[in-house]
Order: sequence, then C-alpha cells, then structure tokens
Amino acid sequence: MSVAEFLRQRAVDVSVSGSYSLHRWYDCEGKLRNFACRTKRVSPFRMIVDVPVVGKIGERVTSYFQDFGEFQCTISATLKSGFLMELEMTRARRAWMSEKLTWLEKKQKDDSVRELRRDSRFVPQASHSVLTLADGSSYSCFIIDVSTAGVAISCEYDPPIGTALAVGACVGRVIRKFDNGFAVKFAEKQQREDLVRLIVRQPLLQSA
Repeated sequence: MSVAEFLRQRAVDVSVSGSYSLHRWYDCEGKLRNFACRTKRVSPFRMIVDVPVVGKIGERVTSYFQDFGEFQCTISATLKSGFLMELEMTRARRAWMSEKLTWLEKKQKDDSVRELRRDSRFVPQASHSVLTLADGSSYSCFIIDVSTAGVAISCEYDPPIGTALAVGACVGRVIRKFDNGFAVKFAEKQQREDLVRLIVRQPLLQSA
C-alpha cells in the first residue's frame, strides 16, 4: 500500500515511542542493532513510523512499542525520514489494537494527562536533527526525547561514551549508552523556550 492510500484510510494520528530492528543491520559484535522510532499514524493493519534509518520496500522489520507490544512487519512504502509498515497479527489482536487506538485518541485530547513539569523530558514535534563531531563530520540523528539538561539520540553512528559532539547547536558529551541509542548531557543547561530552536536542524541527505 502507498502512503497516499493509507492517509485516506481511517487511522489515528498518535505519537508512541518504540524501537525497531532491520534484519540487515548488525553491530560490530554481529548482533542486530536496535534503533528508536515513533509512530505518526496508526491503524490496526499498518502504521507510519518516524525513524533514524529508513529501510527498503519489502524489508522485514521487528518493532516494539510499550503501548502496543511487539510486531513482525514488512515495509510497504518509504518516506524521507520514515516508512509505512504492514502489521502481522491475529484477528483477535487486531480487535484489541482497535480498542487501544480509540483509547489513545481520547487520551491525547484530555488536558488532564498532559505533563506539566517544566524541566521534564519531552518529545519535540520535529524528530530529526544533525549530530556533529569534533572533526567536523556530521550524521543525521533521531531525537528520542530532550530536556533542558540533555537529549536522548538514536543514530546510525554509535559514538563511545565520553565523545564530545553537538546536537543541532547544543554542545555536549555522550554520558550513557542504551539498547537503541545514547544520552548526551549538554555542556550548559538550556532554556526550555529556546531548546527546540537550538537542537532541531534539517537532517542531512547522507552521513559524511
């Protein structure tokens, strides 16, 4: 199915964080690499996800979302920074998925569930930025979440702990690694009202 066809179908525009692996991407130890992702539009049959590494049409994907669980999927269409996945599941699970999406749609419209803490982590509306190393090389990266103190990143490049770099215009250092990415602590605490403008940059067409 094409993205245009899916956009005409009944689905929910909902942002749910998750992770995924492409069956051709391995780390230096020969293990499948996990990357972070986030849903943009979801139905009980397919979903559009925003990602750091775009797969190929027909490629197999294993994905996991805290709100939905694990899926085996196939990429049916690609976008500049994401792809459309066909979800494989039983009829019973599709019925459960439909109910879950209805609940999430109501939840995101409820003001009482919004996060009010000023310095909490949040997900910026624009998910992609540019990571720049000290030697000037740059990589497109995916923002998992961000706070005034730092940012969590998923990227094709996998820097060692202690690496100095910039995410957008915010300079920091890698302080922690996790399954689908790494955490960067800013050299200076940022002002929340300026953070999105500073950290989000147009992603590159390819890594350098």
